[in-house]
Amino acid sequence: MQNSLFIKAAFSQKTERPPVWMMRQAGRFMPQYWEIKNKYSFLEMCKTPEIAADVTMLPVDLLDIDAAILFSDILVTAEAMGGDLSFTNGIGPRFSNPVRSLNDVNSLATDVNDKLQYVADAIKVIQQRLNGKIPLIGFAGAPFTVMSYLVEGGSSKDFKLTKLMLHNEPELAHKLLSKIAKVTADYLNLQIDAGVNAVQIFDSWAQALSWDDYTEFSHRYISEIISNLNRKDIPVISFCKGSSVFAPLMAEAKPDVVSIDWNVDLLDIKKRLPQNIAVQGNLDPHILYADKKVIKERIYKLFERMRGENGFIFNLGHGIMPDIPFDNVKYAVEVIKEFKY
Repeated sequence: MQNSLFIKAAFSQKTERPPVWMMRQAGRFMPQYWEIKNKYSFLEMCKTPEIAADVTMLPVDLLDIDAAILFSDILVTAEAMGGDLSFTNGIGPRFSNPVRSLNDVNSLATDVNDKLQYVADAIKVIQQRLNGKIPLIGFAGAPFTVMSYLVEGGSSKDFKLTKLMLHNEPELAHKLLSKIAKVTADYLNLQIDAGVNAVQIFDSWAQALSWDDYTEFSHRYISEIISNLNRKDIPVISFCKGSSVFAPLMAEAKPDVVSIDWNVDLLDIKKRLPQNIAVQGNLDPHILYADKKVIKERIYKLFERMRGENGFIFNLGHGIMPDIPFDNVKYAVEVIKEFKY
């Protein structure tokens, strides 16, 4: 895989064009996804290796992207630790046993790789199907983001309970985050052992944090995770919403790639990072609702801005929204693949 466009760009090597993959590329904007989803629950899809492989392969077969990403969810680690997880259409993930006290934190398990073996099994099935064509990206949720779901009991708009724990009971927060960080490092190493070619850490809710709180309650644990990965020849991507602010700090955790949201000029942020750190991003996903002429203009504008820069992976600043037209996503990939530096 060292000759793949994606791996070369992730290691800041020269490529003839930017490689492309998109967060949530195997998802709800595809009719073929719904054909599968209407037969199984979301967790059944994640936990059945053949089904997870089917969904992972959809954008490979239908979009011809440059990297596949494992179909799973960032909350499988929290479930393995003891969270009672369910998914409800229109509501999202829920934990019926939120973690809010010392007893709750103490009851969470940390040696849980056996409970996550289904992910390793899925990776093996996917790699058989990919047959060396393109790299497979594994991933995990970052400790702060996973913590927020456990403490809130689900999604949140203001993260009030989570922030109360950070501010009123910082020792308890650190104990919880430390447990999640251990599980996350073990889990990513399980994925690497099973055969993924890269890993991404998703800190989806980091933008809820101030600089000081991000430093203490997120960055610290992402640094710990990255330092514990068996990362030889495996690029590590660090993503958070808020990366346009936190990128210089994210780089200190020594990932190979920092994935950037759409609130900043990508070249400007690249110049502020160490030379050996690649950037991934950073098209506003809402552009994919627009006319095809606009989509092409915006992609080419970004590519011209990044011309001459090694270490650039095209992606969105966040995931594809469920109602973005499939044809627009396909067109965007075609435009990218036609481009040459």
